[in-house]
Amino acid sequence: MQSLCIFCGAAHGASPTYTEAAAQFGRVLAKRRIEMVWGGGQVGLMGVVADAVLADGGGVYGIIPDFMAKKELAHPKAQTMVVVDSMHERKALMAEKAEGFVALPGGFGTLDELFEIIT
Repeated sequence: MQSLCIFCGAAHGASPTYTEAAAQFGRVLAKRRIEMVWGGGQVGLMGVVADAVLADGGGVYGIIPDFMAKKELAHPKAQTMVVVDSMHERKALMAEKAEGFVALPGGFGTLDELFEIIT
């Protein structure tokens, strides 16, 4: 597998365990040379996974809607950051780019993305 899409929260969650697990998962992706495909955010667990991948020399491919990029939520160190017009376009491109999907803790947005992929 060369790429994996990660769905997770824009917050750190209720427990520090979530943050630790997200960072460890990012390190595993980098070690196995699996490119991280994600929503492009630098906040919460999304940012934690991306930072860990980058810190260990891995690749990250972000896809973020324009309205989020304008709020300066886009990760500034992503090797690739694609800005799209809508959440629908974001999800479609994530599905096209990734070979598999993983959901880490998150809220309604994480569930929305995961369920759209499933259906």
